[in-house]
Amino acid sequence: MYRIQNFNQLLEHLKNQKLKRRVAVVCPRDQSTQEALKRAEEDGFIEPLMVDDDDLPTAARKAIRLVREGKADFLMKGLINSDILLHAILDREEGLLQPGHVLTQMACSSIPEYHKFLFYTDTAVIPYPTQQQRIEQVRYMASLCRAFGIAEPRISLIHCSEKVDERHFPFTAGYADIIRMAKEGEFGKCIVDGPLDLKTSCSPSSLKVKGISSPLDGDADALIFPDIEAGNLFYKAITFFAHAEIASILQGTMVPVVIPSRADSPETKYYSLALAAILTSNS
Repeated sequence: MYRIQNFNQLLEHLKNQKLKRRVAVVCPRDQSTQEALKRAEEDGFIEPLMVDDDDLPTAARKAIRLVREGKADFLMKGLINSDILLHAILDREEGLLQPGHVLTQMACSSIPEYHKFLFYTDTAVIPYPTQQQRIEQVRYMASLCRAFGIAEPRISLIHCSEKVDERHFPFTAGYADIIRMAKEGEFGKCIVDGPLDLKTSCSPSSLKVKGISSPLDGDADALIFPDIEAGNLFYKAITFFAHAEIASILQGTMVPVVIPSRADSPETKYYSLALAAILTSNS
């Protein structure tokens, strides 16, 4: 598989695959969700299964049942509160969270000033990841990057500097163990390094100026943010100021879950459908 570096290439890849994925859509009442579904269906990579009910929790359970019964390949949130849908997803008996897995959000961005896709996590689900949750984020991220044809993903563990500061930022002490695990093959073929800041992760010149040596070479494919605040600020900054195109999904579930914000554009929801489609096509 060739490397996919932007959304146009992603859409072309899905078109060439000629695979249509079934998506159970919970309460598709809003115009932006309907527009995204219509466009994706016309492009031939999804078959929408509309699920609605006057009672929102019932609608969520119905859609999840379609997935559990093998009648849908992934799930999408429409006009329903995220907490209602997440409550149904996390149900121990009838939900979608796999035993022993961590629910987290993964995103993919096309930023005009960056030469390839930049993946990142987590902007919406885990407030302050534990060491084990961060390990699982790296695991999911390596797999996600490989679905885009990246043979050896370069994953950066983000911090505000390049130094471990166990006193003020205790999570940075755990970065060394994650790097060791990556070298031992725990996440498949990939390169993990950190702590690095955003610029030294994505800019060879910044590495050179600071005199820092990193196996990522300032060419990161993916960023693992230390907490939800850092990730969320990054997401909002690149979309508002840099006009980045983005897509996002939930991972850790039996199938990808597209759970956009109500404020997301039809285009963002459309790209998120494409992101989920390529993951189910490679599963």
